Amino acid sequence: MAKRDYYEVLEVSRTANEAELKKAYRRLAMKFHPDRNPGDATAEDSFKEAKEAYEILSEPQKRSAYDQFGHAGLDSQRGGGQNPGDAFGDIFGEVFGDIFGGSRRGGGRQVYRGADLRYELELDLEQAVFGHAADIEITTLVECETCDGNGAAKGSTPTRCTTCNGTGQVRMQQGFFAVQQSCSRCKGRGTMIDKPCDDCYGHGRVRRSRTLQVKVPAGVDTGDRIRLSGEGEAGRNGGPPGDLYVEVAVRKHPIFERDGADLSCEVPIAFTTAALGGDLEVPTLGGQAKIKVPTETQSGRVFRLKEQGVRPVRGGPTGDLYCRVVVETPVNLSAEQKELLRKFATTLRTDPERHNPREASWLDGVKKFFESMRP
Repeated sequence: MAKRDYYEVLEVSRTANEAELKKAYRRLAMKFHPDRNPGDATAEDSFKEAKEAYEILSEPQKRSAYDQFGHAGLDSQRGGGQNPGDAFGDIFGEVFGDIFGGSRRGGGRQVYRGADLRYELELDLEQAVFGHAADIEITTLVECETCDGNGAAKGSTPTRCTTCNGTGQVRMQQGFFAVQQSCSRCKGRGTMIDKPCDDCYGHGRVRRSRTLQVKVPAGVDTGDRIRLSGEGEAGRNGGPPGDLYVEVAVRKHPIFERDGADLSCEVPIAFTTAALGGDLEVPTLGGQAKIKVPTETQSGRVFRLKEQGVRPVRGGPTGDLYCRVVVETPVNLSAEQKELLRKFATTLRTDPERHNPREASWLDGVKKFFESMRP
């Protein structure tokens, strides 16, 4: 049976940050834990499925590979089978330790990856089609330069926490269960700060505004995301920074509408042009183009201009431009013009089926309809 999508398993969106992933995983782990569902094979499978999904999505490199290539992108990263006991051994020490305590380096103090950030970038259609370099300003947590992120004031250094012996974790065991959680004294840092930094107040991070340049590739569309690796919030305890996801939103264009790689627009034409034909200039994103309007063109006719659309950002053929002509009824007529139209209309009534075949056909249909309604 094919594997379910990991985001679907955890019931989170594809833009979920680390905190949202942990919250979703904790809820599912508590719900399907074998100790709460003894003998329930379905719950056991759901527990394993949630654990696997969280292990992949909580690791930046694996998540990136999965986002791009799905389950196939993870095959080359798997280094062997999973020990069946891993899913259940020391469940509270591993599963909920991961949820509450971040990750550990070499068995030492815990480090915390910075949160991912999201930014919505609005673009004009031309910028999205041809590419654009945009400067954006974001406010995020960065490493404090005054204390180099350790939280201690100048001239002092953090000291090892005596409660957790510098690991950032405390472990309690009662019978069958082993509980491992962040040290309440040092809040998982593994160190204590006697003299906090004056700038970050001992947190090791400060909030700053930064200006970044985003290179938007040609062909993007609303909903596309651009990932700036390492441009999210700074990590804690030496942890890696999160990522910044720039989501594209294309503004409404006054002329064109976009549907994937294709563009479309409405072009008003005079009724004389529609009747007699002629050349019509229409706009494209690359300049002007000409359309030859045949005689007796009806309102709503669509003309296709090949390869005048968009070249998709992920490759593929360039789309087309579809121009739909709309015959415009003249307004603000003078008395003389109205009289000329009345004379013209009189000449049409001499042979309506020839000059107005659709109207004549419609009137015949209406006549037959009323005749069928008679008793």
